[in-house]
Amino acid sequence: MKTSFFLLILTFTVHYGTAQKTVGSIERSDPGLDAIIDHTARAEVIAEGFTWSEGPLWVEPEQMLLFSDVPENTVYKWTENGGTEIYLKPSGYTGTIPGHSKEPGSNGLLLNAGGKLVLCQHGNRQVARMEAPLDEPEPVFHTLADRYNGKKLNSPNDAVYNSKGELFFTDPPYGLPAQNDNDPTKEIDFNGVYKVTADGQVVLLTDKITRPNGIALFPGEKKLLIASSDSNAANWYVLDPENTEKEPELFYSATDKRKGLKGLPDGLKIDSRGIVYASGPGGIWIFDRKGKVLGKIRLQEPASNVALSGDEKTLYITNDMYVLRVRLN
Repeated sequence: MKTSFFLLILTFTVHYGTAQKTVGSIERSDPGLDAIIDHTARAEVIAEGFTWSEGPLWVEPEQMLLFSDVPENTVYKWTENGGTEIYLKPSGYTGTIPGHSKEPGSNGLLLNAGGKLVLCQHGNRQVARMEAPLDEPEPVFHTLADRYNGKKLNSPNDAVYNSKGELFFTDPPYGLPAQNDNDPTKEIDFNGVYKVTADGQVVLLTDKITRPNGIALFPGEKKLLIASSDSNAANWYVLDPENTEKEPELFYSATDKRKGLKGLPDGLKIDSRGIVYASGPGGIWIFDRKGKVLGKIRLQEPASNVALSGDEKTLYITNDMYVLRVRLN
């Protein structure tokens, strides 16, 4: 099937009687994309002006989108009626050293089974739970994981819970002051993928993914999908969450498909059908559960992560200075 390609655009359309800025285009690689998104869809800019937007989380009971601005150490809240406002600051670094890190804030955001906000905190080098209720946020945090074998974590990036209450997270070096493996404050000599058991034990799942980043569970919870944001290994991997002896398996490689495109494999989400929405070179890649590319949401600026609405009919995208919304079928 010949791939259809629609040129990237930045335009304004009429939306609910007002001018609505839209970006990007849809690239169809397989007919299976038609059931997911229409080829005429565009990404609406619902918020903008951020330094580096990340970690979107749709909170269904509150009908709000939360997302991180990592360099600004802030979580923002967006609602249809209220627009954008500061939700939580500081969000990832609660210390007092100026210039501690270029990316000190929270990154990935998620909810635990009790509806509490959980944050991957770059600056504090931990995964933590906000102790305040969602409707009265305060920067008071309870540590869920900050060390492995007595050594400080690097900078937890993204996370997901399973139905048993176990927490899985990735730990690349991007929140460290030097943002690389040579940072003198780095205590662990690899970048790991971990599980936090229900009783709080931190277990290493693998140290074989060079830059583990986005993470999600497929339906059935038998497989984890993990992005590697390594420019020399721009890949997605599948990992058995129960077998620490099994090597990660390649799901898809975009290493040789990066030329001229911004972005690397980063945050991702998987819907109830097993459809994968993954930020990568050139925008959002859409896969079936076997790793077939169905299409892409082409974006000019690098995309960092995505979130799905409760009914899975809306995809939210953090896209550098923008936050986007795309209607799905």
